[in-house]
Amino acid sequence: MTEHSPNDIFHASSFLQGHNAEYVEQLYARYSSDPASVDEAWGEFFRQLGDEEQDVRAEATGPSWARPSSFMADELTAALTGEWAEPEVRDAGKKIKTKAAEKGVAVSDDQIKRAVLDSIRALMIIRAYRIRGHLVADLDPLGMRDATPHPELDPASYGFKDADMDRPIFIDNVLGLQVATMRQILDIVKRTYCGTFALQYMHISNPEEAAWLKERIEGFGKEIQFTREGRRAILNKLVEAEGFEKFLHVKYMGTKRFGLDGGESLIPAMEQIIKRGGALGVTDVVIGMPHRGRLSVLANVMSKPYRAIFNEFQGGSFKPEDVDGSGDVKYHLGASSDREFDGNSVHLSLTANPSHLEAVNPVVLGKSRAKQDQNNDPHRTSVIPILLHGDAAFAGQGVVAECFALSGLKGHRTGGTIHIVVNNQIGFTTAPHFSRSSPYPTDNALVVEAPIFHVNGDDPEAVVHAAKVATEFRQKFHKDVVIDIFCYRRFGHNEGDEPMFTNPVMYNNIKKHKTTLALYTERLVKDGLIPEGEIEDMKASFQAKLNDEFEAGKEFKPNKADWLDGRWSHLDREGDSYQRGETAIPNETFDEVGRSLVTAPEGYPLHKTIGRLLEAKSQMFETGKGFDWATGEALAFGSLLTEGYPVRLAGQDSTRGTFSQRHSGFVNQQTEERYYPLNHIREGQAHYDVIDSALSEYAVLGFEYGYSLAEPNALTLWEAQFGDFANGAQIMFDQFISSGESKWLRMSGLVMLMPHGFEGQGPEHSSARLERWLQLCGQDNWIVANCSTPANYFHILRRQLHRSFRKPLVLMTPKSLLRHKFCISNREDFTTGSSFHRVLWDDAEKGNSDTQLKADSDIKRVVMCSGKVYYDLLEERDARGIDDIYLLRIEQFYPFPAISLVKELERFKGAEMVWCQEEPKNQGAWTFIEPNIEWVLTRIGASHKRPAYAGRAASASPATGLASMHKAQQAALIDEALTIEGK
Repeated sequence: MTEHSPNDIFHASSFLQGHNAEYVEQLYARYSSDPASVDEAWGEFFRQLGDEEQDVRAEATGPSWARPSSFMADELTAALTGEWAEPEVRDAGKKIKTKAAEKGVAVSDDQIKRAVLDSIRALMIIRAYRIRGHLVADLDPLGMRDATPHPELDPASYGFKDADMDRPIFIDNVLGLQVATMRQILDIVKRTYCGTFALQYMHISNPEEAAWLKERIEGFGKEIQFTREGRRAILNKLVEAEGFEKFLHVKYMGTKRFGLDGGESLIPAMEQIIKRGGALGVTDVVIGMPHRGRLSVLANVMSKPYRAIFNEFQGGSFKPEDVDGSGDVKYHLGASSDREFDGNSVHLSLTANPSHLEAVNPVVLGKSRAKQDQNNDPHRTSVIPILLHGDAAFAGQGVVAECFALSGLKGHRTGGTIHIVVNNQIGFTTAPHFSRSSPYPTDNALVVEAPIFHVNGDDPEAVVHAAKVATEFRQKFHKDVVIDIFCYRRFGHNEGDEPMFTNPVMYNNIKKHKTTLALYTERLVKDGLIPEGEIEDMKASFQAKLNDEFEAGKEFKPNKADWLDGRWSHLDREGDSYQRGETAIPNETFDEVGRSLVTAPEGYPLHKTIGRLLEAKSQMFETGKGFDWATGEALAFGSLLTEGYPVRLAGQDSTRGTFSQRHSGFVNQQTEERYYPLNHIREGQAHYDVIDSALSEYAVLGFEYGYSLAEPNALTLWEAQFGDFANGAQIMFDQFISSGESKWLRMSGLVMLMPHGFEGQGPEHSSARLERWLQLCGQDNWIVANCSTPANYFHILRRQLHRSFRKPLVLMTPKSLLRHKFCISNREDFTTGSSFHRVLWDDAEKGNSDTQLKADSDIKRVVMCSGKVYYDLLEERDARGIDDIYLLRIEQFYPFPAISLVKELERFKGAEMVWCQEEPKNQGAWTFIEPNIEWVLTRIGASHKRPAYAGRAASASPATGLASMHKAQQAALIDEALTIEGK
């Protein structure tokens, strides 16, 4: 008989209660397979049970139909709470408990506590490697990265000594194992998280996304493995990438080419994205990238003929001689092509871009969104945007963060961008510790919880594997993903640059460092994949091909301009004659659109003010008179929708309108759902999309510009909240919108609405900086206008799509005129027979004023102006009873309507000529318009050959902030314009 009391027996076996039973069961199964694999105390306990080994294994495995315990929510929490993956206590556990009680085997509580503590600590270490493993990973090809061990990754920090490294620990299928030693655990997590491939993903709060990534890379059998064919394909792309750069380096020594030398793994990685993407349903890839590596991507990914690139190095043009345009340097140019992998055809488009780093990002996103919309693809899996970045620019340029901010928004999401950071570990000459505050250049991607794949550029297999997993993640979860390729620049910022001035330590290392191709070749020779010496034959063969292409490049002539294809094929270049465009609409369309604008669904809970607004609009359509600005705009949008042209308007608070004028979405006062009347005009109409954008100018404008590049058959508009806020997006205006057609043969019909007008609201809410847009005018690059009637606004919007070409439209839009009693139009101004007028007459001439003007020959002065100031002049002239001053409006500044103005001013050859504006003299239209008016006056032989100026004096600030001063200045300029000396 045992000497233990029944109470002692209970204490000895009490640890077998509840969830611990399954843990002990697993240990028992291990013991039955290998008695030495468990702790000595456990071994003694199990020996005394006397069970058959086969029975023990069967019990531990459970029934054949049981669900495998492969997933647990959060293993650390589970360990701490004792909630293991399979909570049921199986019969084997009960059997062990019963036999222990029968035999009275003494196993102390301390022993079971140590086993449980081992499990908890092991899970903590695994979690630490998931979170921090990338910090000590083998990522830097140059070996210059700080290699300080991290205490959270040291088993000693968790109480494990050398003697503990081989003790079995229950980890409940984490890492794919039920039980593992600490040595085994470390081997797996170091290989997974600390090698040349290191995934940063534990910041992701979505458990499904995090679990998918973990399952994809972690555990036995998850090592990076490629077939022989796959490894040979990688080798071939490296031969091409390195061979191309070396060839250029020899042939064009010292010429800027921003080579990929040191980052060649990018090429097979991009190939993998296209290949894997094609297999997952991708039909289009839109690429944006900086200078570095661009020529290699054009040649080795986009399949641009080598001879074409060599011809450009020799001074040739990328376009035929009969196509106008300034052109651009070869490392800014775009291209498009079709590639086929495994029977899947993918169209590639590389977007042209300026030197301004990261500026192309939102343009690529906009193009991608347009293509997705064309594909009717709500999941956004058919088109992938790929953005390449330099490390310093990715961390430093704010537009990167703006684009991340757009990535999840309904109006701007694209289903996830694949970001590839070619991490040179340096800016131009600036080291990372001078150029960023974060550990990685990719840390701004943490904001949107994007997974970040850090990879060593000298391990092309790791880079290609990262590209594959990243593509799969993007297609499954429709989120941004980042690949951070640690590499180096072999020749400095460009090939004419001397990096030793500023970075001698790094570049001494680079001089001694073997190329990626050389290192990968050694690896394949060692693995027996290729015989020694074969690589030299491959390189020689490729060099011979390049030599042939080089000779062909001397005579190469581009036979077709890369534009006006596909959706643009029905359009042409702008001709010499003015195209007014058929912009009037039939009465039936006018009425049909009108009905939708004033109709809400039956019983719809409208705000009472909106209800009154609809009543006022109903009155306009019933009488055919008094149409205000917002209604004129809605008629333009609605009529285009009925003709099959989608309308897309994006801007801050654009649904309602900054000035509460638009109300294009009726808000349900109970649920906040929105009803868009413009989407309910008729069956089969196009779609109206109005977007309250993020509080960004730069990225949102760039996105809409990109959208307009890919979709010429939609009216795409961007609206500034106030016109002067547009200067937050100045790069887009300067580098893309105003010059893109001249530089890159890329048309755009984008409309930019910029509220403008001096009404006493201070320096930041008065001027849309008209002078800046006019200064950028040249070669008919865009249209700059300031309409003064709802009907003219209606016609200029419709004209955007009713011409045989596309031009951007920079439009000053009103504020106070939105509700001005004189700023109205009538039905006949919109319907058959009407059109856009670049120059508008005096309202007195059309009977819209109390003044009866004198005959043309008796007019003493013509006051020319634009926009709101016209109505100030009109009211004051009528109040004074002046009948010999004619008011003429310039509605379109550029292209300047010289011939139209000749026809109007010929009537008043003997009159004084005055230009009146609200803006200070150094701003507004004055410096642009004065020489143009002078040309007209000379042409007609006018008595006064130059216009006089009436307006505010030159000023550093656009406007005063004092209401009293504003009123005094406004009254003075109106008086100056309307006062004739000696009269």
